[in-house]
Amino acid sequence: MALMEINTVREQYEREGYVLLPKILDDDLIQEASDHIEWLSKRNPDLRPELLGHTLMTHDPFWVRLVKDDRLLDIVEPFIGPNIGLFAAHYICKPPFEGQPVLWHQDGSYWPLSPMEVITIWLAVDESTPENGCMRVIPGTHKLDLKELNERKDIANVLNSETPPEFVDESKAVDCILERGGVSIHHPNIIHGSEANLSPKRRAGLTIRYIPATTEILLQGFTTNEGRWPSAFLLRGEAVPGINDYNPLPRYVEGECMPFRGCENWK
Repeated sequence: MALMEINTVREQYEREGYVLLPKILDDDLIQEASDHIEWLSKRNPDLRPELLGHTLMTHDPFWVRLVKDDRLLDIVEPFIGPNIGLFAAHYICKPPFEGQPVLWHQDGSYWPLSPMEVITIWLAVDESTPENGCMRVIPGTHKLDLKELNERKDIANVLNSETPPEFVDESKAVDCILERGGVSIHHPNIIHGSEANLSPKRRAGLTIRYIPATTEILLQGFTTNEGRWPSAFLLRGEAVPGINDYNPLPRYVEGECMPFRGCENWK
């Protein structure tokens, strides 16, 4: 992005807690991401398609190739610096007619990070509209402290929890409408959510949680992969000694991984 555009994006992010950017990734890569969702769903038939999360990433070269795309890293570098790690990524794919809602929440309330320096890219794999359950944000709520979550299992929802309703003013909510390949950027403290998808059109997106190399992933009490967070990867720059133990980049193994453009470079 040009310097003027970067400054405009940062100003909106600091003022409102989110920014929408149109058409960042090309159609071919977005189609591969769509194929990847179908591939993951077939390999994990016991998981709802809204729950294709970070624990599946460790040995998946396409997934890492996608989040490592320079066009995405160039967006987040002005926010967190040149040494960029991955904390997590999660496909939330809402199928037609029965896609579950995501209740109002602040992402940072869930995350074992210290300090809470992290930026989320939400990548639209499908067109995302109010009809199929696009993300909604409440601008300015990123200035709130992180709130303790309430458990919610009385209705079907993706996270089984929500931010207490006294902190949520739905009258101020804004729909994040995106075309395929567009992205939103949002702050870990902003209150956001999405409605159920009752439309005939699928709504799939990929959340990507980027951290500076100075942010530590606190492992104690959480699922790890051989002592490492399963989706901890160094994507650009250099690691900071003693902070995180990153996974090696996964290798492409024919028959075990989804084929993709350039997969030969991941062998």
